[in-house]
Amino acid sequence: MSSHLPTDQFSRPIRSLRISVTDRCNLRCTYCMPEKNYVWLPREDILTFGEIRRLARLFADCGADRVRFTGGEPLVRRDLHQLIGNIAEDDRIKDISLTTNALLLPEQGQGLVDAGLQRITISLDTLQPERFKKLTGRDQYEESMAGIETATKLELQKLKLNMVVLNGANDDELVAMLDFARENGAELRYIEYMDVGGATLWNHDLVLSRQDILARLEKQFGKITAEEKSDSAPADRYQLEDGTTFGIISSTTQPFCSSCDRSRITADGMWFTCLYARQGINLRDRLRFGASDEEMHSLIDLVWNKRDDRGAEKRLALRQRSPLADSRELRADPHLEMHTRGG
Repeated sequence: MSSHLPTDQFSRPIRSLRISVTDRCNLRCTYCMPEKNYVWLPREDILTFGEIRRLARLFADCGADRVRFTGGEPLVRRDLHQLIGNIAEDDRIKDISLTTNALLLPEQGQGLVDAGLQRITISLDTLQPERFKKLTGRDQYEESMAGIETATKLELQKLKLNMVVLNGANDDELVAMLDFARENGAELRYIEYMDVGGATLWNHDLVLSRQDILARLEKQFGKITAEEKSDSAPADRYQLEDGTTFGIISSTTQPFCSSCDRSRITADGMWFTCLYARQGINLRDRLRFGASDEEMHSLIDLVWNKRDDRGAEKRLALRQRSPLADSRELRADPHLEMHTRGG
């Protein structure tokens, strides 16, 4: 094991490890998967649970103490509860969480919590069934609601709802979504529409900024107080006068690069040190070709020590900003896809 915990060029440590367990998804959200056809990762390239467990241990050796499982939709990966149970055996991992669309939670939720899952974040962008169908490409609003109901009954440390706000598409539901989250014991996080890989329909007119979100909420609820930020979480948190809290992730207009401590590993073992990175590091082949723990530690140290990523800030500085990749580029390199590298 390395003799120190690595930090990058901006003194950011490795803390949060986001592991995509599949690139497949059972929805087709317009801001993530708007194309008609996709290139899927070869099944033989997908990491086994044993390989994922080893990578989690190696990153924990280097300082990671939080693991979030993502996709695609992670619940389409069979027997995910077994993997969560394996990761939970490492007492250095203090936080195990999941991002999901909740469609499969009624069948799997209790087993995931029993295995060691502590927090769930559910993606939900509308409370209107027809709009849900339009935004997700699937007529499964009732299944989504059933999944959320299941989540409210689980013994979780925290339940969050993520709403990607699309100007002109669902921005009229800001208040209704906050009320819904409060009624269900969840904390809502509004997310600015991001120009990440896969967001081929992105344009700046569709972005509703943090400033605009707050202005609309203040008009309805009155004074909103910003909470002091004490961690590296992506959301800035706010509080209404009645104590209701919510967050805003403003990566598009006010990036949080300076505190980003996230690593992302795709379902086939590519390591990305920034959501906007064009290139990743192939960890899978190193594992399968017999790299020792010491060699893997040295690689992780080396890559992280050289890390100078500030992808969202660089995107913000562009004079003419357009989607990160077009459909031709995505077909040529599916690792650019958001649903491949995880959120």
